[in-house]
Amino acid sequence: MVPMAEDDIEQTLSAVGPRLRDLRARRGLTLAETAAETGISVSTLSRLESGGRRATLELLLPLARAYRVPLDDLVGAPPTGDPRVHLKPATRNGMTVLPLTEQPGALQAFKILLRPGVRDQPEPRRHEGYEWLYVLGGRLRLVLGERDLVLGTGEAAEFDTRVPHWFGNADANAVEFLSLFGRQGERIHLRAAPTR
Repeated sequence: MVPMAEDDIEQTLSAVGPRLRDLRARRGLTLAETAAETGISVSTLSRLESGGRRATLELLLPLARAYRVPLDDLVGAPPTGDPRVHLKPATRNGMTVLPLTEQPGALQAFKILLRPGVRDQPEPRRHEGYEWLYVLGGRLRLVLGERDLVLGTGEAAEFDTRVPHWFGNADANAVEFLSLFGRQGERIHLRAAPTR
């Protein structure tokens, strides 16, 4: 394992304050509310967030607990070489999206779960890119240009996202699928035919 350079350590530590302020703001907490929950004084919290006080483990542990995040998230710890992706699902409008890739880049992978009855009315949209879908379970309705398709478990589709498209539940059940999304021209070369 390569040790962190002194400059890297200073840069990481100087980013802790803004990261703490951002986490508190995203949770809609005041300094006083955070102080009450953690037992850390308002003045200490304020100095931590402004960079006037250096973070210590004794201060970061209660903050990680209060903000419900791993300690690594508070300090922006560098990757440890562990290849596992630590899933952080996001749920909006009945759709739960789990990123399966952590690094920004040309290709992003997601596991998506659509609860039934949430996305009933097609609202096709278009954008730059190329997408590949694979249905893990349930039935996925895909509106692609003038075509209205239903993909069952084990079926896949790929398409240019500049074509107006929309997906939702094909019936009253949940559907779970994988989505690989890449910039235009970086196509997935795997094509799957439906199994019947």
